[in-house]
Parts: sequence; structure tokens; C-alpha cells
Amino acid sequence: MAKTGSNKQGNVSPALTAAVRRVLRPLVGFLLDHGLNYSWLLNELKGVFVEVAEREFKIPGKAQTDSRITLLTGVHRKDVRRLRSEASEEQVPPESVFFGAQVVAFWISDRRFLDKGGRPKPLRRRSGGRRGASFEDLVAQVSTDIRPRSLLDEWLRLGAVKIDEQDRVCLKVEAFVPAKGFDEKAFYFGRNIHDHLAAARHNLGDNGPTHLERSVYYDELSEQSVEMLAELSAEEAMKALKVVNRRARQLQARDRKRSTAKFRMNFGTYFFQAPDPDDPEDET
Repeated sequence: MAKTGSNKQGNVSPALTAAVRRVLRPLVGFLLDHGLNYSWLLNELKGVFVEVAEREFKIPGKAQTDSRITLLTGVHRKDVRRLRSEASEEQVPPESVFFGAQVVAFWISDRRFLDKGGRPKPLRRRSGGRRGASFEDLVAQVSTDIRPRSLLDEWLRLGAVKIDEQDRVCLKVEAFVPAKGFDEKAFYFGRNIHDHLAAARHNLGDNGPTHLERSVYYDELSEQSVEMLAELSAEEAMKALKVVNRRARQLQARDRKRSTAKFRMNFGTYFFQAPDPDDPEDET
């Protein structure tokens, strides 16, 4: 692992310190939003430091010891021993997320479920032997073990779909991001922020080709201009997401039975707006 920006503890690059503090501000704000304080975070950080040191900082041919992890992390050896003996909890996606994402992938990419403009069609609930795609047909593309009515009820609860005046099921957003359901939103929060930071971490090191991690930044804009740019960004980003989704689904169908199918990918985009602060470092 290449190290840049610091060497010994206490001799950290001011640029790195500023960057880390800026990254932490919205996280700390998020924790305070949900009643989680410094003591809670400190306890969680111990476990994460030990986990990362054990997984990523091994010396080839040597067993990773409690003493070395303590040296790397600063976590007391007694805590290291305890934490290594405890099974870490991996975030398991709620069932509605795992299955729902696959169903939406078909809805936004398969021609049978798209209108002439390439947008997800409103779907009648049941096929009933009639021509044209239905919500039942859509769900059956992914699994015949899940009752379409159960999935529809869950999506209505999450705010991912709505029923129109013709009793058709309409996708409210062209990607599965629930409007409700804290567990579901928390899963996407953890996965997407993790992958974004992991890409940025890779790019800061000397680790070969960089990952895609780009943005467009402008200040000195009116609120009206920002709203126009937000609308444009959403429109263009969705086009890109649809293209990647369609190709990824095709490649997954080809690769999934191969022994080399051991990789995952995550392609995302974001848009953020806020009033300009007096000090740019005060942004959250």
C-alpha cells in the first residue's frame, strides 16, 4: 500500500488533514441527526481499524498478530484480541433492495417494458392473457417464487412506485432509490459512500490506473441557475446510468456461470447544491 501525504504519526500533510476533516463533517452531521455521539463512533472505529488492518495490511508469509495490529492502529492489544475474536457484522441488504434492484434493472432496460421514448412503461398489474407487458410479467423475468402482489405492496410502502388513474403500476424514479424505508435507504447510503471513498482512496495512492471519480464544480451561481443545472444533471446522468445498466445486465448474463465471474462494479453520480459559505472549509 503506497503511502502519500504522511509518514510518521504527527507528521501528517496539512492538505490530507484538511481533506479528512472535510470528509468527516457530513458524516458527523449524519450521526448527530440520528442521536449517535462521539463515544458510539469511537467504539465502532476501534472495530473498523482492527478489521481493515487485519484484512489489508498483512505481511506476506507471516501471521497477522495482535501486537502488529496494535502497532498499526493504536488500538490497545486487549481490545484487538477481543475484536478479532468477534465476528464482524456485514451489512446485508434488505430483501426488497436485492430483489427490487433486479426487477428495476429489467424495467428500465428491456424493450418490452419501455415506451417509444425509452422510458419505463406504466404496467397493468396482471397479465390476464392479454397482449402487452404487465407487472406480473416484469417480476417473472427475475423470479417466479416472489408474488408480484407482495412486491407491489412493498414498493408502494417504500414510495418506489405509484398507481395511476388507470390502475397501472408506474415507476416513480428510474432507479431503485426508495422514498421511504430507512433500512433500505441506509443500505444504499453505506454501499454508495463506501464505493465512492474506496475509489478516491485508490486514486490518491500509487496503485495503477485510476478509477472514474470526477465532478463538475462552479460557484457564483444564482439559485435559479443551480436549479436548471440540477435538472440537466439528473436528465443526463439517468441517460448514462441506463446505458451502463443495459450493458451490465447483458454481460452479467454472459459471465455469471464462468469461474472468472468474481468481480463487482458500481457506477454512480451525484449532484449537490448549497449556499456559498464564507469559508469553503465550513461546507458540509
